[in-house]
Amino acid sequence: MHISAKADYATRALLELARDPAHPLTCEAIASSQQVPFRFLKSVVGELRKAGLVRSQRGCEGGYWLGRPADEITLLDVARAVDGELITLRGESLAGLDYPGPASGLPEVWRRIEEEAAAILGGTTLTTLLHDEMAGPSSRKGAA
Repeated sequence: MHISAKADYATRALLELARDPAHPLTCEAIASSQQVPFRFLKSVVGELRKAGLVRSQRGCEGGYWLGRPADEITLLDVARAVDGELITLRGESLAGLDYPGPASGLPEVWRRIEEEAAAILGGTTLTTLLHDEMAGPSSRKGAA
């Protein structure tokens, strides 16, 4: 299974926004705090905005906020917002996958892996990560 840079950066950006939901952050501040490439992050945040996971405001007081409360945004929401299908095989959905002969059971294994991954990601919210020791410490830099 492959976790894309887009999904990783998107999740990290959302966690930065979730730390202090009342105050907007610029892409520059998020990129600096998370040490991710600004141009790539800006594109990813645009996808998050289209999916309703962040909202934005231009101007001096502008920046990005969460589009929904942190406890309503799951890692599954994030992955689907930036990557679409959770797991693909050679770029294709697993839905219609069918193999002949001794490999006939393999597509079901791939689908079960996808279901388990979706269950884990769907059960993990931004709030869960913010309160989880695995999330680790981070300092809030460059707030807008």
